[in-house]
Order: sequence, then C-alpha cells, then structure tokens
Amino acid sequence: MSEKKISSSRKHQIKSLMLSIAKGLLEEEDRERERERTRYMAETCPAVSMPRSMQELQEMCREIHHKIDGIDEERYNLEMKVNKSNKEIDDLKIKVQDLMGKFKKPVLRKVRMSADAMLKALLGSKHTVNLDLRANLKQVKKEVKEEDKELRDVGDWRKNIEDKSGMDGRKKMFEGEA
Repeated sequence: MSEKKISSSRKHQIKSLMLSIAKGLLEEEDRERERERTRYMAETCPAVSMPRSMQELQEMCREIHHKIDGIDEERYNLEMKVNKSNKEIDDLKIKVQDLMGKFKKPVLRKVRMSADAMLKALLGSKHTVNLDLRANLKQVKKEVKEEDKELRDVGDWRKNIEDKSGMDGRKKMFEGEA
C-alpha cells in the first residue's frame, strides 16, 4: 500500500502536459538550429558581389577554388578519421568477443583436394610442385619362365578334349600308349 495509485484521468493529464513541454523544447531546438545555420552561412559564405571587370571575375574564381581545395582537404581528413575510428571499433568488438569466449566456430566443410592442389595452396603459386607418384615407382620387367611357355604352348584345353573325343581320339590314345 506504499504505492499510491494514480487515476487514469490524472495519468492522461500528466502525459499530455509532458508531451506539450517536449513539443515546446523540440520547436526551440529547431529555431536554435536554424539560427546557428544562418550564422554559419553568413560567416563562411559572404554575400556575392558580382565583379564588373574580367580581372575581378578571375580573382573571385581563384578564391573560390582555394576555398574548395581547403574544404576538400578537411573532408578527406574527416573521412580518414572516421574510417580509422570504425576500424578501431571493429578491432575492439573482436577483442570483446575473444574475452567473452562465446565465439562460435564455423562448421568446416570437407573439401576434396589433390596433393598437388594442397601443396600449391600451402606453398603459393610460385612453387609449382607436381606429385606424380606413379612416375616415381620402379618399373619391373616380367621374366618369362620356360614352364609358362610350355603351358601356353599346350593351348586351349577344349582342343585337347576334341582331339580325344570320338574314335580318332581313342585311336590316338591307344597309339600313344603303345
């Protein structure tokens, strides 16, 4: 019961009073901003007096060019400061993330890569190493044995069976045994 309840009409009245005060303050800020702008423009951009001779016109153009150069230098310096500040902010954000320790490691994808491509990625494009592993293998010549030659000379086993089949084949068998 320590908190006193305010009626809805009283809340509405306070709210409208706060809004009217805020509106007055915003209008005053706008007027102040406009006064500041007109003062600045009067300081930096004096009223233009149109020159009557060609010499005066050229002199006025030179002055304008000098002012433009000065403003460009100032703009460039401010832009560099902003870029430097943004980089520092990014570095500090990274440091904060590192200190928090809640940085999620990205999921790494499996990449199929040949040994040549892997070495090229590690050593850079200057070092082109070609790993042709088959070229480094020793080549062995097969020695043909005499037994293998005899087996090849025997030929197809079907011919032997055909030769032995029928009466002619049996005759040869008997003649061979005798």
